[in-house]
Amino acid sequence: MDVSLQLQRPLRFKEVLNHRTDCFKIRPFLGSLCFARTIQFTPWRCECLPSRVSLRVTAGAADFSKRRQRRLSTRSSKSSKGFGRKTKLGTGNQKRDQKDNGENEDSNIPTLSESEESNQTEMESTVAVDEESTIALYQKNKVNESEKEELKEDVPSKTKSYLNAENGSARKVVEDVLGLQKKEIILENDTVSTSRDAATYEGKHFTDYAITEEKHLAGTETDGTVTGKDEKTIEDASAKLKLEMEEKLRKQEIERLAEGNFLKGNKIFVYPQTVRPDEDIEVFFNRSFSTLNDEQDILIMGAFNDWRWRSFTMRLNKTYFKGDWWSCQIHVPKEAYKMDFVFFNGQNIYDNNDKQDFCIIVEGGMDVFAFEDFLLEEKRRELEKLAKEQAEKERQEEEQRRIEAEKAASEADRAQAKVETGKRREILEQLMKQAPRSVDNIWFIEPNEFKGADKVRLYYNKTSGPLAHANELWIHGGHNNWCNGLTIVEKFLRSGREGGDWWYAEVVVPGRALVLDWVFADGPPKVATIYDNNNYQDFHAVVPKSIPEEMFWVEEEHQIFRKLQAERKLREEAIRAKNAKIAAGNAFSAFSLTDISFVAEKTARMKAEMKERTLKRFLLSQKHIVYTEPLDVHAGSTVTVFYNPANTVLNGKHEIWFRCSFNRWTHRMGPLPPQRMLPADNGSHVKATVKVPLDAYMMDFVFSEREDGGMFDNKGGMDYHIPVFGGIVKEPPMHVVHIAVEMAPIAKVGGLGDVVTSLSRAVQDLNHNVNIILPKYDCLNLSHVKDLHYQKSYSWGGTEIKVWFGKVEGLSVYFLEPQNGFVWTGCVYGCKNDAERFGFFCHAALEFLHQGGLQP
Repeated sequence: MDVSLQLQRPLRFKEVLNHRTDCFKIRPFLGSLCFARTIQFTPWRCECLPSRVSLRVTAGAADFSKRRQRRLSTRSSKSSKGFGRKTKLGTGNQKRDQKDNGENEDSNIPTLSESEESNQTEMESTVAVDEESTIALYQKNKVNESEKEELKEDVPSKTKSYLNAENGSARKVVEDVLGLQKKEIILENDTVSTSRDAATYEGKHFTDYAITEEKHLAGTETDGTVTGKDEKTIEDASAKLKLEMEEKLRKQEIERLAEGNFLKGNKIFVYPQTVRPDEDIEVFFNRSFSTLNDEQDILIMGAFNDWRWRSFTMRLNKTYFKGDWWSCQIHVPKEAYKMDFVFFNGQNIYDNNDKQDFCIIVEGGMDVFAFEDFLLEEKRRELEKLAKEQAEKERQEEEQRRIEAEKAASEADRAQAKVETGKRREILEQLMKQAPRSVDNIWFIEPNEFKGADKVRLYYNKTSGPLAHANELWIHGGHNNWCNGLTIVEKFLRSGREGGDWWYAEVVVPGRALVLDWVFADGPPKVATIYDNNNYQDFHAVVPKSIPEEMFWVEEEHQIFRKLQAERKLREEAIRAKNAKIAAGNAFSAFSLTDISFVAEKTARMKAEMKERTLKRFLLSQKHIVYTEPLDVHAGSTVTVFYNPANTVLNGKHEIWFRCSFNRWTHRMGPLPPQRMLPADNGSHVKATVKVPLDAYMMDFVFSEREDGGMFDNKGGMDYHIPVFGGIVKEPPMHVVHIAVEMAPIAKVGGLGDVVTSLSRAVQDLNHNVNIILPKYDCLNLSHVKDLHYQKSYSWGGTEIKVWFGKVEGLSVYFLEPQNGFVWTGCVYGCKNDAERFGFFCHAALEFLHQGGLQP
């Protein structure tokens, strides 16, 4: 929007500013140009000074040339309230002449912004102080209301206003206007008769527009430019109008679709009509065409991708469209390729499209196979998460068990320390009661009062005991009833004391000693031969100033506890070292439960390693015909298959086609399309690349000479199979049944019995289900059969056959006992009718599988 101001200022501008009652009334209305607005400032106070300010504000939209022009709306005399007659101020030419003549330089501001059309609407505003002149000015500006005509266009979506001034005039006028105290601005809308849409818009946005222009005038900088705040306001208003227009167009399009589908009798439609993933759609349902036409509540219940992904239930709301349409919004997930749904009343009345359900195709997203792969990947992640959680749970349980075991062992050590402390205390207290401080003419200690860590002299009269003729004297001592063994060893020196042959030794009293214990000897430990041990009772002396007994015994118990803990840890380390040595040497004897578990884990690990090595040797053994890169095929990876037709029935063929599937030809995707193999770099080999799905556990393939078949290389009817590792689907176990006449160790004659048992155990270790059917000879070694019991009977071949069941070395064995005596011969082989016996047994075993439903 371009705005120009033309002002006439009084010579004494201060008088205008000092008048407190100068106010303006802003009356915006549409001029003759499309989307042009003119603001008229009219004085309405009678107390203004005779000075006069004249403003001319011209506004025009930038895009008015694209719309039809509007006629200027005029106001009738009846609509004016409290306004005087308008005084004519003169034409624009007169004012321009006045400017050219240089009269009142500071009172005029020329118009600098022009509209894009020559017919801009212009309006003048006059401010007068005199009441009579005010009335006169207003009366001349009144317009007859009957001349108003209907507006033809909507207000434009985007408007920009610029206020320009020259020679600093605009700044002074703005200061004049802003300086008026308690300015009252009344926005008064023109009464305009327009079309329905234009009237709605004008009524809703006219006031906002007038306020925006007022803020624009107030926020204009002194140099005539628009502030950043005004630009942001305009941009926000523009964006808001744009969204409103888009919403209006959307409603019109939905209304058109609703009317069209109603006329066609369609029960549902969606908007937008093309449903794409990760977007919101609105589902419309016509209740009048449905079995729910009398229901007050309508709900939708559905899911995506054949009801396999993200179910939902939502309530529909009544719309204003013709035809009893109800709707709700639903978010389509990015994994969807189809949406399936039904409608119901929230209880038991449904509209399910005649039992076919409603469905909508989602375009541009996943297809069925991509969604299957996505589900498999999700399942793989879930399994990995569960595996991690299980491993973490087991680790925490193991840690908890270790902590509990440590706690139990620690409590046991503490209890044992307490018991030992009690025993020691009882003995030591008894000893302290009997221990003297000295014995006349035998020994004494100086000083008489001492404590732990003191150095004292122990005197001994050599002639008082068996050491009278010894060349040397030694003390072998300890403390507290020898609790820590030998802790004092000192050599005696001759003393000059009279009254006997006295010798002395300087001894440091142990810090925690309550009682000192010692004997005298003729030499140091392991050298001495003669002892004076007080007639096998040893010598004892009480420490007069020892630590308090209660404190001593608390510390003593703690020391004993720490000693017991250290001893226990040493024992545990010794046990672990012993177990490792036993496992390495396969010495199975006197195992504890921990030992057995350790050996079982090691055995399982060795079996898995052996299986892996055997499989690798098998794959390499056929490398001259077929092999893969990488050699170990993993689910979810891409593998290259190399084939050498020179060593097969396809030798010399011009083309080799690769035909592949998975999971023993039972995979959900079925056989893959035939793929022509390309020459490889290594000699006569050809190659093909295939993506292994996540739910594969076996890769199956054959080769042919043409795309449509011809001659095949299917490995003699067995097909080529390569195991797939890391799949989220494990190979289902097979049901293997051995019908045998020997089995070690219960009916062993030759090598057949060993083969039956060992082969069955090996297959069972591969997680397959294995059963053995064996005749119930009367010479069976039943000591190796566990839980043998009668199960049932059936008839075949004119005789009754009893069925027994038991476990032999962990294998399930069914024993058949025909009542015709074929197995009551006291031996396995060697009868004249062996062919008849075993022929009957084989037929009876097949009949048992048939009647029992045991399908191998």
